[in-house]
Amino acid sequence: MTRKKIVAGNWKMNLTFEQASELVAVMEDRLSQSPAECEVIIAPPAPFLGLLAKRLESIGIAAQNCHQSEKGAFTGEWSASMLRSLDIPFCIIGHSERRSIFNEDDEVIAAKVKACDDHGLNTILCCGETLEQRKSGHQKDTVITQLRVALQGISSDSMDRIIIAYEPVWAIGTGETATSEQAQEMHEDIRAFLAELYGPRVAQFTRILYGGSVKPQNAAELFGMPDVDGGLVGGASLDADSFMGIISAA
Repeated sequence: MTRKKIVAGNWKMNLTFEQASELVAVMEDRLSQSPAECEVIIAPPAPFLGLLAKRLESIGIAAQNCHQSEKGAFTGEWSASMLRSLDIPFCIIGHSERRSIFNEDDEVIAAKVKACDDHGLNTILCCGETLEQRKSGHQKDTVITQLRVALQGISSDSMDRIIIAYEPVWAIGTGETATSEQAQEMHEDIRAFLAELYGPRVAQFTRILYGGSVKPQNAAELFGMPDVDGGLVGGASLDADSFMGIISAA
């Protein structure tokens, strides 16, 4: 089967609302003139989600995170049900910055994935190894362990709402990029793991994105790999020209 590629832009903690609105307007205008062959998603900062969602026509919208609990005394957090009430269809879970800066372990990430699943959100589940783990030859074990724990509460029927994003931590915001062969090797390993866990059908239809210094210059080569189904883009998604260049490569 053919998997439709995804280009998702993670804006992280960047842009004012005015800047975000201008960027969205430019992107929507360009996509109206030249529709993308891939699925396009943006993940703006949380305060902008509801307002930007109303302005989007050709672009999907994702939250960058959510809390694992339904409600409670968690100042500064938001739940999957709150995202659902705003008609936000996607949520990124397990990004390397959440793991490293906010100390989210595999069990917390698993609880967040389950919360998203319970409310019918499409989850972009991130996984990836550090430079030390790659140098020691443990990259595959690291990634598969992350996925095994994160998916422990997810049924095969729910896997049509799971998108996996492989992001080698050593290639995020560093200018370093995994070679297309390195990306393909890990994506192939992930797909084999999904086949082991859920069977060949789930493995075949699950989309696996690459994240880590994706830019217009390397996007076509990365996306040309048989098991790379698009990209989770960081800094380059903050510039309309760069992001549209990546979209056109998908």
